[in-house]
Amino acid sequence: MYDKINANKKRRVYKLPELKYKRVLLKLSGEALAGEAKHGIDSKTVGEICDQIKGIVQMGAEVAIVVGGGNFWRGRNGKEMERTTSDYMGMLATSMNGLALQDALETRGIYSRLQTAIEMREIAEPFIQRKAVKHLQKGRVVIFACGTGHPYFTTDTTAALRAAEIGAEAILVGKTIDAVYSDDPKINPNAERYDHITYLDILSKNLKVMDSTAISLCRDNQIPLIVFGIADPENMVKAIKGEKVGTLVKD
Repeated sequence: MYDKINANKKRRVYKLPELKYKRVLLKLSGEALAGEAKHGIDSKTVGEICDQIKGIVQMGAEVAIVVGGGNFWRGRNGKEMERTTSDYMGMLATSMNGLALQDALETRGIYSRLQTAIEMREIAEPFIQRKAVKHLQKGRVVIFACGTGHPYFTTDTTAALRAAEIGAEAILVGKTIDAVYSDDPKINPNAERYDHITYLDILSKNLKVMDSTAISLCRDNQIPLIVFGIADPENMVKAIKGEKVGTLVKD
């Protein structure tokens, strides 16, 4: 009887959904974590985002995250400051967001590691490319904070750089709007929505998807961008399965 039960167990095969993108980097703005408050961290909003991340991890995706810090501090806030000081303050803000994401993920049973470009030994690992890849291979979510560790570079550029370093197959850009538009759809109701657009079109039309350095890095390394609305809980799953969602950016 025991052997028969074991034989049945061996025959049972659990098939994971087919993923178009196995390893992805998720780019989140700081504002995405603030919810309707537009400032600070909204626990409910962070939890909803982490529920989506948990879903794609359980589907077999390897997930890294680059998070911004605009919900606490943006470089343009420090107009009277020296630029380098203001940028470093923004980097520290991203580490707070990274800790919030790590806590919410681990509350949901998803192992994660926070890596920072500025050493913070007591709270995070330093960024080490090989270590980050090893974490991903073990099914852990890796959160990259503190940008590149250098002023004058945005977290958009960090996302493109880290995606290239870890061999990500796509960058998922979660935004408060559902796609790329020719203008801000909240201001201009006649703004054109794009289902597909090239890197060069974004640069030539000066569309505010990511900054020009990030777009150029993605183009040079042929990393597609999938821009979608983070509020819809199905969008992240659709994106990694290759289904039509938001805007696909590639040549």
